[in-house]
Amino acid sequence: MNHKGYRWLRRAGAAALLLCAASLAQADDERKVFGWVEKATVEPWGVEVKAKLDSGALTSSLDARDIERFQKDGEEWVRFRLELEDEETGEVTSEVLEREVNRKLILRGAGGESRRPTVIMTICVGDTLYEEDFSLRNRGNMLYPMLLGRRTIEHLGLLDVTRTFQHKPECDEDSPLVAYEDEDD
Repeated sequence: MNHKGYRWLRRAGAAALLLCAASLAQADDERKVFGWVEKATVEPWGVEVKAKLDSGALTSSLDARDIERFQKDGEEWVRFRLELEDEETGEVTSEVLEREVNRKLILRGAGGESRRPTVIMTICVGDTLYEEDFSLRNRGNMLYPMLLGRRTIEHLGLLDVTRTFQHKPECDEDSPLVAYEDEDD
């Protein structure tokens, strides 16, 4: 290939890179931007809670009390109590739930190893319902009863750590649902 051919090839390559960058920027511009703290509702009760969007956590976590594992039809299940104070009304909702265990989460850190079950729960963030995988943990001594990890943030949109409360939860029976899809670890 002669000198002019290389020049044309470089220009075509540069143009292709610019087109790719422009389309990526446009795709990002279309995604919703969320703050590092948002309000969400736990469905089907509609209890509004503060949710911390934590890019340092992979899996989301929900405040659960009296966690008890048991077998049902040969499968592992968990019984737990949600005790959540509604941010808007101040009312406390206490519900005992039974859910099939989705995964067994093993957390390793400086304090040792911790095992937690995860379950699929539905939440409303903004105007969309999301079925998400939540590890169950007593978060009673923490500021945020719900923590949304990277797997959930990926479904929501973009995270701006300089902002808070960008979207009010406003879901109804016509809201779109992002169904849970099992992801390999």
